[in-house]
Amino acid sequence: MDRIFAPWRIEWVERDADPIDGCPFCVLPEREDAREARVVARSDRNYVLLNNAPYNPGHAMVIPRKHREDVSDLDDATLFDHAKLTSATVAALRLDMDPDGVNTGQNLGGAAAGGSIDHLHTHVVPRWNGDTNFMPVTGDTKVIVEAIERTYDHLHAGFAADENAVDPGDPDAGDAVRLSFDLAVDD
Repeated sequence: MDRIFAPWRIEWVERDADPIDGCPFCVLPEREDAREARVVARSDRNYVLLNNAPYNPGHAMVIPRKHREDVSDLDDATLFDHAKLTSATVAALRLDMDPDGVNTGQNLGGAAAGGSIDHLHTHVVPRWNGDTNFMPVTGDTKVIVEAIERTYDHLHAGFAADENAVDPGDPDAGDAVRLSFDLAVDD
């Protein structure tokens, strides 16, 4: 049997149950404490949520506030805001986590998303040279090297430095960074 010593995971194991009634992507942004809900940034029509089961440190999702299943279900303003917030998420990751690359993508439809959540979301996953090593390749085990709380601090700082940040919030108080985008299209 393979064993990985990860004592910091005891907090996850011993946590109180968090029953979410309904779609978690609809419920979490409504919570009072953004840090506890893992909501790191908000715009007018979308928000950024840290993935609770990240592929890598910094794995975030850009999610429309309104429950929509497919990208074709978004109105133009929400679609533009979603693209701008996705771009801002990549910029925040690059600024404060310095990855060597970033993967983005959407899983559209139950089969593509593993049947888990039918609320549209765009994954933003930072990548580093060497982040795929012998552990996942030969050991079928992925090691996440950073706690989500530290990742929250990294991304919060990256978003707070964005020129579109209208309210940087206080991460210790559980405030998400508030961003606003000019919906006029530049040529």
